[in-house]
Amino acid sequence: MTPSPSTPPTISEAEARVMQQLWQHAPQAADEIAAALGPQQGWQPATVKTLLNRLLQKGALTAERDGRRFLYTPAFPREAWAAGEGLSLIDRLFGGRLAPLVAQFASARRLKPEDVAALKALLKAQDHG
Repeated sequence: MTPSPSTPPTISEAEARVMQQLWQHAPQAADEIAAALGPQQGWQPATVKTLLNRLLQKGALTAERDGRRFLYTPAFPREAWAAGEGLSLIDRLFGGRLAPLVAQFASARRLKPEDVAALKALLKAQDHG
């Protein structure tokens, strides 16, 4: 099933590393991605190609022929994926509720004054929305 551009597919942690590389340096060929990620991840070129094929099947990437190779490009912006991942995390860990999430972070780290101001502004906007 290919997701719509507004709904990025669910991708694994390893696939997300490939996507991060491409969001920063697209388009790239498989060998370029393998050269960038292989040493730090301990991946062989075949692993990168497997991940690229999975991402293509999910509709997360597009591939354009460039001579004898393909150049890969993300099919959606990083921000769309991050938003979906954030909502998924909130759903899984906090039952979709934001207050426990904020409380958890606030208890683990002191909120900076600018963070408190931003949260207050968000709450005020919600009251008027």
